[in-house]
Amino acid sequence: MDDLAFGTRNKRGDWSPNETVKLPPLCAWPPKPMAILKWLPSYLFPWNAFHMATALAYWFWVVPDVETMKTLSWGWALWLYAANAAAIFVMYGSIELIFYVRRKQGTQFKFNGKFPADHPSNVFWFKSQNIDNALRTFLVGIPCWTSVEVLLLWSFANGTVPWLGWADHPVYLAALVLLAPVIHEVHFFCIHRLIHVPILYKWVHSVHHNSINATPWSSLSMHPVESLLYHAVALWHLVIPSNPIVGLFQLHLAGFGALNGHIGFDRLQVAKGITLDSHAYAHYLHHKYFEVNYGGDGLIPLDKWFGTWHNGSKEDEARMNERFKRKRDRLNSKRQSAAV
Repeated sequence: MDDLAFGTRNKRGDWSPNETVKLPPLCAWPPKPMAILKWLPSYLFPWNAFHMATALAYWFWVVPDVETMKTLSWGWALWLYAANAAAIFVMYGSIELIFYVRRKQGTQFKFNGKFPADHPSNVFWFKSQNIDNALRTFLVGIPCWTSVEVLLLWSFANGTVPWLGWADHPVYLAALVLLAPVIHEVHFFCIHRLIHVPILYKWVHSVHHNSINATPWSSLSMHPVESLLYHAVALWHLVIPSNPIVGLFQLHLAGFGALNGHIGFDRLQVAKGITLDSHAYAHYLHHKYFEVNYGGDGLIPLDKWFGTWHNGSKEDEARMNERFKRKRDRLNSKRQSAAV
């Protein structure tokens, strides 16, 4: 499949899609009910349905019984860590192997034309982005994920929070499942904007942003503070009346869902003539420009409302550059005032 039929490649070899990132119609005003109905299938499939499937698989085959979870112990905590690590190794590792090690589709649909493995850097452990990111994933990201998971399940098992049953509250819980990506979007925007405050960026978030040319292993490569804040989105289900399966779904949207923004390709060729949309472009632009797209795909258009949205168009690029210029002018003015 010719990626130039869907986008353009610059002199550096970086590819960008012809289509800009479209905001979902969920918050459009005036409301557009027909547009929302047409959009719903893409909201559910494939990614949100996949994350719900993994949550159900965990509940039936991985999560210990309720009596076991009533007592905190290393046994079941380490079991959950092993399950999470194995799942991430298979999911992230397979994409890394196929598209970054074997380079099955070369640079077709690849936003950044370079491969990190070809460019050692002192900012990474062992001068390797891949090794650095993978180690941080298994030594920091997944332990933080598992810690939140243990707290979530222990709280439900002990009746610390209400455990709503599906038989008694089917409509409410189904609605909560549909709203879980919205909760993720708002939580992610808020904590992401917070860790871009200069002092937190320097000591916390810069670890993640070292991977400007992100790959699957970059997804959970974070400082421990960021990782805990990020996975803590599942703890909203200790505040909202909920069910542990919905809480797991929320956690999987964060843990497994982090992959989407860091695949590095707009489309993955899964078979001849068949591609899978990664939904990665909005977050790729954040890694490229740092101060845009703090949320996800704009499900709740907080970036649009706060003036930090970048859809990949030349118009948004111009607005971004103008915003950066105003920021530089303010900083220069402060420096000049301080010097006087």
